[in-house]
Amino acid sequence: MEVAMFPISKERRAKIFMNGRSRAVRIPSDFDLSGDEVVIRQEADGVITIQSARQKRSPGGLIEWLRQAEPLGQDFPEIDDQPLQEIDLDLPE
Repeated sequence: MEVAMFPISKERRAKIFMNGRSRAVRIPSDFDLSGDEVVIRQEADGVITIQSARQKRSPGGLIEWLRQAEPLGQDFPEIDDQPLQEIDLDLPE
């Protein structure tokens, strides 16, 4: 079975500095971020991700990646269709 390959990620060091009362990060120019806003997310484990706000609203990045990805091939596992089970929902009237 063929598997689509993910693009290789980039890693660079960046400077953190104060801008008024906020901390700021100087993002290297080779990290292409479209637009003038980003979405910043900090996970529970401390990992911070920065994503273009424009990409967040549009599936364009995903669509472009899918266009460039290698095909998955036709080898899919057989799926046994199981009959649906009736569920008695006790809903208020």
